[in-house]
Amino acid sequence: MLVRNLSRALWKTIRYEKRCFASEPAKPQPKTTENIEPIQEEYLDKDICLLVDDKDNFIGTAPKRECHKVDPDGNILLHRAFSVFLFNKRGDMLLQRRSSQKVTYPDYYTNACCSHPLYVDNQPEDVITAARRRLNFELGIPLDQMDPDLFTYITRVHYHDPGDGIYGEHEIDYILFFQSDVKVKPNSNEISEYCYVPKNEFNAFIPTLEGPMTPWFNMIRRHRLKLWWDNLHRIKELTETEKIHKFKNEK
Repeated sequence: MLVRNLSRALWKTIRYEKRCFASEPAKPQPKTTENIEPIQEEYLDKDICLLVDDKDNFIGTAPKRECHKVDPDGNILLHRAFSVFLFNKRGDMLLQRRSSQKVTYPDYYTNACCSHPLYVDNQPEDVITAARRRLNFELGIPLDQMDPDLFTYITRVHYHDPGDGIYGEHEIDYILFFQSDVKVKPNSNEISEYCYVPKNEFNAFIPTLEGPMTPWFNMIRRHRLKLWWDNLHRIKELTETEKIHKFKNEK
């Protein structure tokens, strides 16, 4: 495993053990007509996402591709998603950089895992089941290290972002916290770098990043992350599972 600074400027100044790593290099893949990597394109049509109304009622399904397409009027189908914030037992948060091969927000920095529950066996997939599936796929975390009871569903956030104007996001996003010491082996088609960031260095670390942050991560960072991170020891007391927040996304 190659050791690499997620942000050279900050990590040159710290003396404790470096915890920033790069995943194994991705194998070159031929480009499709839309310049989408074949592995990523496969899941655009294979993954069937859950369409919802603005109250998060399940109203139908659509392929992942259709759920992220921006139409000529700037509209995107509203669908269900989740975002996992992963902390080790020391309380450091895992920050990752999305692979350059990703269709949406390539090379952006974000929280541990962001994806969708799917339509599986003729029914909507449970959000925590989906989160465990994707954490295993993207970060290589063994399923037996992710007890469903260790996940805390905090709240939901409804947001819209036009992305690059071709693919964007319009989601009701379930915010999940997970704290444990787990083995991590990133999938290089999904993640190019990851790092555990201590809470007391997070604010100084963010300005040193070598790329932008995803809109959902930036939104949570501005509006709720400090409150939740400061209260990891009693996070279940802060859950608002009946609410759907709409936070302003500031660049």
